Order: sequence, then C-alpha cells, then structure tokens
Amino acid sequence: MNVIAKRRVHVAAAAIISADKKQVLIARRPSGFDQGGLWEFPGGKLAPYETGLEGLKRELHEELGVEITKAQPLIRVHHEYPDKHILLDVWQVHDFAGEPFGREGQAVRWVPMEELSGYPFPAANLPILRAVMLPSEYLITAEEADEDAFRQRLTRALDEDGIRLVQLRAKTLDSEQYMARAHQTLALCREYGARLLLNGEPALLDEIDADGIQLTSERLMQLDKRPIPAGKWLGASTHNAQQLAKAATLDCDLVTLSPLAPTPSHPDAILMGWHDFQQHVEHAGMPVFALGGMTRFHANRARAVGAQGIASIRDFWR
Repeated sequence: MNVIAKRRVHVAAAAIISADKKQVLIARRPSGFDQGGLWEFPGGKLAPYETGLEGLKRELHEELGVEITKAQPLIRVHHEYPDKHILLDVWQVHDFAGEPFGREGQAVRWVPMEELSGYPFPAANLPILRAVMLPSEYLITAEEADEDAFRQRLTRALDEDGIRLVQLRAKTLDSEQYMARAHQTLALCREYGARLLLNGEPALLDEIDADGIQLTSERLMQLDKRPIPAGKWLGASTHNAQQLAKAATLDCDLVTLSPLAPTPSHPDAILMGWHDFQQHVEHAGMPVFALGGMTRFHANRARAVGAQGIASIRDFWR
C-alpha cells in the first residue's frame, strides 16, 4: 500500500511585545478560514526560499502594517494534523515601526500576558503561549545554610538582575527547614512579581501555594501522568532525548536541559555541546532552558539555537 507523505507547511509567527513588556499582540482567524474564530500569533506561510525572519517581516507588513526593527527566535513548534505537518517558526518582536491594525479585516488585540490563557488558540499555539509568558532567565537557588545570606542574595537577584522565575532547590535542608524557606521565598517572589517553582514532590503544593513544581529527572521518569493541575507550572530537569520525550508526555510547561559546559559541581560530566543541544530543542515542543555552565553572556546564543533562555545558579547567586 502506498503511503502518501503529509504536506509540510512552514509558518513564521510573531509574539509582538509591548514597550512595557506587559502585553502581547494577538489576532483572530477569520471565520471562513481553517480553525476560524480562534486567536493566534500573527504571521503566515513562508514563500519559497524565504527564511523565517524574511517571511515574518513580509507577513507582518501585509497583515498589520508594521516593520520589524528588532526580533529574536523564541520557539519552534512541530505539530501534526491529519493531513499536514506544521512547523511554527516563532520570533519575539521587541521593536517595530508603525501602529498595528488588521489590514486584512481581522481583529487584533493587545492582551496582558496573564490573560493569554483565557483566549482560545489552536492546539499548535499552546507551547507558544508558555514561551511568551516565561522570561529568558531562570534562577536556581544555591545551597545556602544562612537564612539572612539567602534572603539577601535572592533579593539582590530579584531587584538588580530582574529575575522573574525562581526554582527553590535546597537538598541539604530537612522538610521543616525547607518549608520555612519556601514560605520566605514565595513572599519575596510575590513582592517582585516573580514565579516560584519548588524542586521536590508535587505534594509540596498542598502545603504552600507556589506557582509550580520542578521535577528531578529521576522523578520525571517514574510518573505516568501530569501530577499537578494545569493551572500550575510543571518543570522538569532533563539530560537526554528520552527524558525530553517523557516531559512532553506529562505535558510539562518547561524543562531545563543539561549539561552544556563544565561546572564546579560536575567537572567530569559528559557535556552535550551546542550542536546536540539544538537537535534536542528542535523537537522538544516546549520551552527549554539551557543549563550547565551558563551565564547571561550565553543567553543570545541559547536563544539562537531555539532555547527559551538560560538557567543558572552561579551567575545570579552572588
């Protein structure tokens, strides 16, 4: 029996961010189109021989009447439909010229980041929603015994570095000490508008109303379904393709992928390198933070190969 190959469609899409970084522009698909009435990130199919950025610039001019002046890769999403394979090549647009409006009669709207989940999007857009709502820097707290020093260093990172995503990792504390630190950390994160993920068992969320859980790679592989509600953020630590696939099965919202470079804590680890990292990220289908020897100087390179950004202890904990 002959198998007909699916049609492959390459689409460039834009997450256009407002100047205050609090809103994103979305557009509604016309009712006569496939998945009409749903909201999406503006963009369209690439013409032959166009790169993603070239196609995006053309589409945004045609659809919204704007000219891109600054953009960088955000996420690439592969999605299978019964009759076609879609590659969504998504760019985050930071600066543009012109006032966007629906040049083709479509509705367009600036939406606060925290309200995006209230709009109906095509299934292929769901990983983009997660990427848009997440920052590009992920702080993992160090093993800090002194509570005053912990608070000072976390406050500095939130205030001076503008960290807005924190993972509380404290393996040397007992359960009572961890809960006390978690409450302190959550209060600080709320003060600065940052999200907090607890590195530990999902049941921790019964004790403290943090924003989510970061699973260890070992715990990830033991689970057979998503262990926390969809309204919470589920992260996972991954090191290979098998673990990334498991994270996708559990509908994780984000992952860290490591190690890329040597670190003092794991000097003999087998390193992944940027080439293999990019291959893993290409088909992850969710935001991926590069981890292992990363500093803010690596952030643009990480974004260039498809990562959400970088995760780090040393670079933010000082």
